[in-house]
Amino acid sequence: MIIVLTVLTGCATGAPEVPVPRPIIIHSGARLRVEQERAEEIHEWVMREESNIVEDPTFMVESQSTPEEVYVWERLEIEGDTVRTPVYGGADDAVLVHQIYAHLHLMVAMGRQEEWLPEAPAAVEYDLERAILSRAADAWLLGRTAFDTSPYGPLDELVYAKEAGYLDAFIFTARPEEFATARTKWARENPGEDEGYRDWFLNTFNREPPGLRTR
Repeated sequence: MIIVLTVLTGCATGAPEVPVPRPIIIHSGARLRVEQERAEEIHEWVMREESNIVEDPTFMVESQSTPEEVYVWERLEIEGDTVRTPVYGGADDAVLVHQIYAHLHLMVAMGRQEEWLPEAPAAVEYDLERAILSRAADAWLLGRTAFDTSPYGPLDELVYAKEAGYLDAFIFTARPEEFATARTKWARENPGEDEGYRDWFLNTFNREPPGLRTR
């Protein structure tokens, strides 16, 4: 089991304070900000989840180094009480977010969804995946704004998309072969939003969004 504790967890003892979040900016000039109260709320559950990942003996979360950048959902494997998640070897700060995503999927598989996803206790399929990715985005937002974690493309894309209101478009575009029913419903209810999302992504990251580019 490879566990890398990142600065997202703050101090190892006591109840660490969350530093005042600072705005973050990427090369295109796009900025993100988060209020202190929201940062503290995210920090509380991130700390709880990190502690469970490390201390709970009933399961294992394994992080496996990979030489290429990966999105949190790619090549995730659950086998019994173990979940394995690849993490780009050059992005140590991303390890905990990958582990949180993997942990939440494992908790669902182990019948502990209500405990760890109280905002989506009975969600399935797309609604479940969206809830888990929303948590992963918030964890990365906390790290980037309050704990000075290093930029990392796949997670920066996720958090910027969520904060801009494009989380659905991000997921459906990046994963075109999944969630067919939810995708059809979303497209019918949001005509033209896929193109709006693509334009926003190009302006924000100066490249095509995942799912529309050759990796």
